[in-house]
Amino acid sequence: MNFFESIDWADLALKSGEVLAKLIGIYIAYIIVKSIGNKIIHKMFEGLENRKEISTTRAKTLQTLVLNFFHYALFFIFIVTVFQVFGYNVTALLAGAGVVGLAIGFGAQGLVSDVVTGFFLLLEKQLDVGDYVTTGNYSGIVEAVGLRTTQIRGFDGTLHYVPNRQIVGLSNHSRGNMQALVDISISYNEDLNRVMSILQEACDQFAKETEEVVEGPDVLGVQNFGTSDVIIRIIAKTKNMEQWAVERKLRKRLKEVLDENGIEIPFPHQVMIHKNEQQKGLSDKSLK
Repeated sequence: MNFFESIDWADLALKSGEVLAKLIGIYIAYIIVKSIGNKIIHKMFEGLENRKEISTTRAKTLQTLVLNFFHYALFFIFIVTVFQVFGYNVTALLAGAGVVGLAIGFGAQGLVSDVVTGFFLLLEKQLDVGDYVTTGNYSGIVEAVGLRTTQIRGFDGTLHYVPNRQIVGLSNHSRGNMQALVDISISYNEDLNRVMSILQEACDQFAKETEEVVEGPDVLGVQNFGTSDVIIRIIAKTKNMEQWAVERKLRKRLKEVLDENGIEIPFPHQVMIHKNEQQKGLSDKSLK
């Protein structure tokens, strides 16, 4: 009797069917639990946000972190359950994994550093989802804060995955009101007092019509002297992340006001001197 004849194919097929059915059942349970868990976490943070217990950005940040932790934990349970289906001693595997983990622990220092740094970033509230930040060579909007990485969307659309341990120096541009700054150039021939008075009136009207403006805009005065222009600086405080939009609107309004009042906005002039041939000939004769 050879090896294949000694196999009870019916029993093997039955056991394989049982194992396959268990695996399918475990996977379906994994998908269901993951879906239910995601909904519960979303509703939990929506409730906290609606009750004004935490800010919207903070709620999104913590929600991302909790979802991240939940997915890792659920996947670990899924893998352990699969091993149990195949009859492996999970306790022995975990003990062996502990020994192996100790052996490779020195190589996982970066991972541990990422997790610890991410924890302190959240604990100290250094950043939240939606914040405009700069760290190292990366600048943009925070889209997610995870256990290992922080996702920053650059203004060109690139999504940067920055390991948490690399976030050494962090500048958060989204805390408090922001500043909008506009420089206006006028001709040297204009009456500065008249121009600044007109600009301030336009700024006051602009503030009444623009809800993004928190304070100002105020005409500070002459900022600099250019080659063909006098530069007047105007600043305003705006709501968070609205400074660029306010600057664009303000420049448009001030340009319209200057045009209405006949105030010149200078531009560079080029003067070209042509020496004609006749003048050149007369000059040559005089030299003789």
